[in-house]
Amino acid sequence: MPSLPRMTAALTLNTHPHIAAIPAETWDALGDGNPFTTHRFLHALEVSGSVGRGTGWQPLHLTIEREGRIVGAAPLYAKSHSQGEYIFDHAWAQAYLRAGGHYYPKLQCAVPFTPASGTRLLSPDPDIRRSLLAGMTQLAERGGASGVHVTFCTEDEADLGADAGFLPRVTQQFHWFNRGYASYDEFLAQLSSRKRKALRKERQRAQDFGGTIRHLRGDDLRPEHWDAFWRFYQDTGGRKWGTPYLTREFFDCVQQTMRDDVLLVLAERDGRPIAGALNFIGPDALYGRYWGCVEDHAFLHFELCYHQAIDHAIAHGLARVEAGAQGEHKLARGYLPAPIHSLHWVRDEGFLRALADYLDREREAMGDEIEALTDWGPFRKQG
Repeated sequence: MPSLPRMTAALTLNTHPHIAAIPAETWDALGDGNPFTTHRFLHALEVSGSVGRGTGWQPLHLTIEREGRIVGAAPLYAKSHSQGEYIFDHAWAQAYLRAGGHYYPKLQCAVPFTPASGTRLLSPDPDIRRSLLAGMTQLAERGGASGVHVTFCTEDEADLGADAGFLPRVTQQFHWFNRGYASYDEFLAQLSSRKRKALRKERQRAQDFGGTIRHLRGDDLRPEHWDAFWRFYQDTGGRKWGTPYLTREFFDCVQQTMRDDVLLVLAERDGRPIAGALNFIGPDALYGRYWGCVEDHAFLHFELCYHQAIDHAIAHGLARVEAGAQGEHKLARGYLPAPIHSLHWVRDEGFLRALADYLDREREAMGDEIEALTDWGPFRKQG
């Protein structure tokens, strides 16, 4: 798909098949520090072959220029499938096909393989963000894509997109929220007695696996740690998706350019890594991303992925832990349901109307579910 012509007398919208064509300092200056929308993360996906030719994720990043200066940007991909998105639209694709249309290609404004919310329309100017959305729809119309999907965006972006004619969608994840806790025990004190005892017992059993747990960041990370984690990732990815999304080279890129942005929680026994959880660190949140193991031990998954993440967030004053997609088992461990926002637009007006009706009903049901799950959570009821 070619670059779009001048949008107005003042603004020019361009597309870029490689993020390397956009200066890193320019891209990052438009963002909010979220690790997943940094130039270095998106570049790592591309140079490692995790996205690009043959993956179904073809980069088509947008920039808006004013007088030769980039004033807005968005991570954008042409998609030939719906894998690796975590805001599920497989049923929409099937319905579109039954109606005689072609759902693919579609345009996806997102971070590949990353169910973590953050800014998608990179500009402090609301008018520029609206122009980015308008540019995406123009690109879909001219390039033959069925529509545009902006996933894991912020609530403000969802409101702005709804005003611009996109359909807002609300799903949910489970997040842990730091209420100024000084310690894990202080957090536990907010839970019901039964839940508090259960989690203490769970952590003790997990930590009795016969080894040690280490937190690795920055220069403490070595190639052998990534070799071990690659084995873990392959095991988990093979069981969940058939083929892991990320290549081995991606983790080498992370070591080179993002080792200060990650926390690897590693379980070792007899001097050998047996399990690990990889987290990315944002300005105010810890993002749990990948887990895997080569030995099974009771509750070790929960310890490395959820409890150790809470420990780190408390120790470093982070506001929350986002533990990834799905998993109501997180509720019992102090993670509460949180709304997740996305925006959707399709070119076919009839399908768009049907989708609007579906999403209206889904949002109402999701609101009821979030309220019920929150009430069902492990925290002590306030009198």
